[in-house]
Amino acid sequence: MIVKGQKIDGRYQIIRTIGEGGMANVYLAYDTILEREVAVKILRGDLASDEKFVKRFQREAKAASSLNHPNIVEMYDVGEDDGNYFIVMEYVNGKTLKSLIKKRGALSLSETIDIMLQLTSGIACAHERFIIHRDIKPQNVLILEDGRVKITDFGIAVALNSTELTQTNSVMGSVHYLPPEQANGNVATVKSDIYSLGILMYELLTGKLPFKGDNAVEIAIKQMKDPLPSIVAENASIPQSVENVVLRACAKNPKNRYDSVSEMHEDLKTVLSESRRDEEKLIYKYPDTEVEAAKLKERLKEEKEEEQDVQDKEIEKDEERDDKEGKVGVKKFKIIVTLVGVIATIVVIGLLVAFFGLLKSSETKTVILPDVAGKSEEYAQEALNEIGVYYQKEDTASESIEEGLVVGYKSRKEGSKVKSGTTVTLLISSGASGVKLDNYVGRNVNAVQIELETLGLKVVKTAKKVSTEEDDYKDAFEGMILSQSKAEGERLDEGGVLELTYATLITVYPDFTDGTYDRDKIQTFCDDNGIKCTFEETYKPEKKNGTILSQSRAVGVEVKPGVTLKIEIATNKNPNATEEPATDTSNDASNQAPTE
Repeated sequence: MIVKGQKIDGRYQIIRTIGEGGMANVYLAYDTILEREVAVKILRGDLASDEKFVKRFQREAKAASSLNHPNIVEMYDVGEDDGNYFIVMEYVNGKTLKSLIKKRGALSLSETIDIMLQLTSGIACAHERFIIHRDIKPQNVLILEDGRVKITDFGIAVALNSTELTQTNSVMGSVHYLPPEQANGNVATVKSDIYSLGILMYELLTGKLPFKGDNAVEIAIKQMKDPLPSIVAENASIPQSVENVVLRACAKNPKNRYDSVSEMHEDLKTVLSESRRDEEKLIYKYPDTEVEAAKLKERLKEEKEEEQDVQDKEIEKDEERDDKEGKVGVKKFKIIVTLVGVIATIVVIGLLVAFFGLLKSSETKTVILPDVAGKSEEYAQEALNEIGVYYQKEDTASESIEEGLVVGYKSRKEGSKVKSGTTVTLLISSGASGVKLDNYVGRNVNAVQIELETLGLKVVKTAKKVSTEEDDYKDAFEGMILSQSKAEGERLDEGGVLELTYATLITVYPDFTDGTYDRDKIQTFCDDNGIKCTFEETYKPEKKNGTILSQSRAVGVEVKPGVTLKIEIATNKNPNATEEPATDTSNDASNQAPTE
């Protein structure tokens, strides 16, 4: 279990959880070496022991590491630490495109085109490196405050030239954006990403998804068979040229789609130009759906039957003539062949009816929704899996249910009856309403300000001068948060104010008399801080020569350039002593002249 404060690979210190996915969980972490915030994706513990999932996870890292584009989340590092397989990525402090659509509904035409140009630019870069995303949806697109978008989660992206794939036919993307060929179990291609981009563009323009259903199977069938609802009919102000981009991208027959994402990108550049104002609605060159193909087949069959009728009449005339001549063998043979064909058709129809009858009975099995309120999401998942019900989740504020636990079902009650295969929405408690505060002490004040203001809070910053000479602040850095006005775990409603006190580092006068400083060190200190230093010597025979006795500026006072610092320093030389002659010979008898 990954916990706050834990270091991954001895370097990435976990701050908090920022996302949970089917394969991995994502954490905000602090890179203690490069001193920056990063996103760390860690393979879920229950999957780390599954060799198949580990290989897929490592394949993600291998593929994504080759991508370098302003609209793709950058990957920094990959590795394994004590059984935890991890990927370190650029931390993007933004919202998902899905949350923006939920909040605003349909986006403006100019916003949609701008976002799509960025997305097609990024995906085109991936395709050039033989990487298909395979899970393009607004949940995997982050949008920053300045309007830039970043594509993330190449978790199921596959290198086209990889030789170690084991699940190329698996349908792993969200069914709402899943191209028909993948719904049929075929291999994903670059055109599969184009289809998903088209569905995403439809959602941006209308604020809703084109195909909906009670379960994944029903939606997938609509993706394969139902025509795309008209955007222009939904909103007459949208030009036909814009709808044509979506129609071409979302063609069910891949032959009718753009040949590349780059081609789609170039088409988007001119979609609002004057020259395309009167553009006619796109007509597909090839049959787009199975229904259209069936109609074409039926028309050809009718033409063939008409031709056959003419031939049959000619045969009847011949048979009448043959009967007269006693030649009836041909007619009997034809009757036998016809009977065999009829019997075979009846058998096939019977088998199909039985198959679809069983399928329908399994789909329409009635089950009762279990009581999951107050339980963990894992518990609810197991309970729903047992009765064949799918689920999606949605966060909701709750005063009574602990954060992370299930509040209940959206639009349904426990004990109610549903059909197996139905998708229900689980409401997951986000705790009490408002933003739950974290412990921000020790983090950079500007980074925290951006994070909180993105959540709708107001931040008031107060600077406090501190010095690393002080024991309490010896590990402080410029801009480090020292305290906050509200404690960790408290909640603030939108517009609420949080006061953050942060460090601004200053230099203070140290204690030069503590025995660690000499004249040269003090002079260097003064030079570095732009202050003038004067030294006064005091005769102190009992002190070691050069000992610092006193300083004119008090210990702990802030150093300001341009001032003068006076230092009293000990000397063993007595300034009042007179110099004695080098040799005193007044009493030396040997040097006296002999008396006469």
